[in-house]
Amino acid sequence: MQKRVLGENGLEVSALGLGCMGMSHGYGLASDKKEMISLIHAAIDRGVTFFDTAEIYGPFVNEELVGEALAPFKEKVVLATKFGIKMVDGKQVQDSRPQQIRQSVEGSLKRLRVEAIDLYYQHRVDPEIPIEEVAGVVKDLIQEGKVKHWGLSEAGVTTIRRAHGVHPLAAVQSEYSLWWRRPEEELVPALEELGIGFVPFSPLGKGYLTGKINAETKFEKSDFRNILPRFTQEALEANQVLIDLLQDLSKQKNTTLAQVALAWLLAQKPWIVPIPGTRKLNRLEENLKAATVELTPEELRAIDSATSKVSLIGDRYPEELEKRTGL
Repeated sequence: MQKRVLGENGLEVSALGLGCMGMSHGYGLASDKKEMISLIHAAIDRGVTFFDTAEIYGPFVNEELVGEALAPFKEKVVLATKFGIKMVDGKQVQDSRPQQIRQSVEGSLKRLRVEAIDLYYQHRVDPEIPIEEVAGVVKDLIQEGKVKHWGLSEAGVTTIRRAHGVHPLAAVQSEYSLWWRRPEEELVPALEELGIGFVPFSPLGKGYLTGKINAETKFEKSDFRNILPRFTQEALEANQVLIDLLQDLSKQKNTTLAQVALAWLLAQKPWIVPIPGTRKLNRLEENLKAATVELTPEELRAIDSATSKVSLIGDRYPEELEKRTGL
């Protein structure tokens, strides 16, 4: 697979990474551990070198899964994980106090079975702790050899600039897809200016851009899409126009809708590295083939022109979750 570079300090990764969260968190019941290890190994066999997890996924069990799966390949892969969210009385709470970051990094190193974390993100901005203080702690961890590169997840441009001024960021992770294009307003231009890589999560709109979800779709009780405004029956019905539009192009290209959506992201900037997640080998193979799909300038303009006429219905998060982003 082609390689891309995140940031200005040479963090080289495969053009498409693998988001591992859904294997054990967020999308219903966790999958069989052996099957997921086999899937991660299949990704490596197909050229994927970039794997994404987080302390809070589970919590902890996703890091343990990824750590076990990648233990034989640690010199060949780039491992990203995250700090800054913990569970308190059954609820997720932001906590980026220096002592908490240090506690988190030691736990992640142990679970991931590595001596240094390749890419360490603050999972969400903690409004109680100045970002300069957070950046200073991570800078110390880098100097101590426990972290190689660092980044922010779902942070606002002002926070990104302040953090980058203390120690250069390799990447910012935020949601971005044809389903959610808000990063184009301020985030993408700022990252380009600063030389920071962009890692879009949910590049297939939490599965929506596969074309396999419609107003009749029912999710498992523990699937977090049940609480998302864009996954109400009303929103799914109203937004079907986007799927129909992309289906037409995928048929013309003899590709799948998911491949068009991922190829579109890859075509936006050479420093964008999407991390679609999956639990299925056939989906993994489908997604990775997107790296070979080339959209012509005319096709890209046609997508932009057509999608600009589509007004998608529904917020991506409930208000409580959206408040934790873009600080």
